[in-house]
Amino acid sequence: MKKYEKVRREDYEAWYRENRGYRERVRADENRLAYHLMPETGWLNDPNGLCQFQGLYHIYYQYTPFEPTGEIKLWGHYTTRDFIHYKQEEPALFPDQDMDAHGVYSGSAYVEGNTIHYFYTGNVKLFDRDDYDYIMSGRVSNTIHFTSQDGYHFSAKELVLNHKDYPADMSCHIRDPKVFKKGEFYYMVLGARDARSRGTVLVYRSMDLIKWEYFNRITGKEPFGYMWECPDLFCLDDQLCLICCPQGVKAMGTEYQNVHQCTVFCLDYDFGENTFRLKSELPAMVDRGFDFYAPQTFQDEKGRHILIGWMGIPDADYTNPTVQAGWQHALTMPRQLHMREGRLLQQPLEEMEEIRRDRRDYDFAKLEKGVETGLVFEACISLQACRDMRLTLRDDVTLSYENGLLTLDMGTCGSGRTRRSVSLEQLTGLRVFSDTTSLEIFVNDGREVFTTRVYGTHPGMRIEGNCSGSGTVYELNGFIYE
Repeated sequence: MKKYEKVRREDYEAWYRENRGYRERVRADENRLAYHLMPETGWLNDPNGLCQFQGLYHIYYQYTPFEPTGEIKLWGHYTTRDFIHYKQEEPALFPDQDMDAHGVYSGSAYVEGNTIHYFYTGNVKLFDRDDYDYIMSGRVSNTIHFTSQDGYHFSAKELVLNHKDYPADMSCHIRDPKVFKKGEFYYMVLGARDARSRGTVLVYRSMDLIKWEYFNRITGKEPFGYMWECPDLFCLDDQLCLICCPQGVKAMGTEYQNVHQCTVFCLDYDFGENTFRLKSELPAMVDRGFDFYAPQTFQDEKGRHILIGWMGIPDADYTNPTVQAGWQHALTMPRQLHMREGRLLQQPLEEMEEIRRDRRDYDFAKLEKGVETGLVFEACISLQACRDMRLTLRDDVTLSYENGLLTLDMGTCGSGRTRRSVSLEQLTGLRVFSDTTSLEIFVNDGREVFTTRVYGTHPGMRIEGNCSGSGTVYELNGFIYE
């Protein structure tokens, strides 16, 4: 498949029939994850169109089945009823029309009644001139809508916004629609870069999900990066939150250390008066690790606010050895969100407890001597009066707490990943999820999280330090695929 040519369903189906050997090679890779969603072959990035419809969870995602570097973007598709048993569905969306010919980029789902409404960005890159900079010229970002009554069969694509509908002071970089309803109106947020290379979120309003009018833009008083992509505006525990991914933000101490950031703003928004106030000009980080980006939230039929992120990041200077086996990246575990005292809390969905087995309880003295584990386990560690601590995983990865600073050091297991830190007033608990080639570490009941890929193969865990506590370790089963 060529990057800047359309891909139709029949093109993919022909390729799939001819590439059984590729699938078998990827399936045999020892770095495949046990309880994370991955691409069958090739590349995966942003979760898209997350929703629950008539009891069934639909997880769409950016997908390039053909190779592991993400050149051509489709929408892949998984379904589940319990977050343990999954079915890999056929790809849902292809770049098969003039308005999305160079990639079906990220988007979202909005469920109303018996219909799922989908919105996404159709990417078109122009080649008729050689002086395009592809920032202010040479790119078309179309906002496209389609519907479904079952999550599998889709209506015709409909263009609802293009560049004539965006403010005149915008660059060509406008993408990633997310829709919610407030009162009688629907609102859509779009990530954008303006003509001064200042990140912003555009807000549109509609009465019918078809005709949209420009409403406002959300940005800080001072520039904070050149692009705010993957925006998600939602109310959580009576607090309006904006999660987005600012690009071009300089590091500030331990903050904003990744090449691109994933952050959360708390804000007040009077939709009647169309005025807003960011409660802080410097947003909190959603995740402190090396591999977390482009998350999306949705509310399920139980009323839970669930977040799933891309366990990867664009433009990183570190690598994934899985590329050699023909695949790259995964989605994070699903996380339930809460807002407490102005802080975002993230905790693994309770369904993840269903994959536990072989519980073992340890006092601190036994933890200091070391605990035998496989690579796939969960460790729940409770700490009291912790002045300093050092947790060692895979012989070479350490999580250390000293002088109020918690630091994840990847040692030689990071394939170029080094260390990330966060300041804490106290350390009271850790919940460590280890998969074959990933770590998700929830700190102090999810007040901070570190997500990273990891490639050390030595099992085991040891914790030592000037503190007391106890721990419980579970071996974990993997997801079950139909």
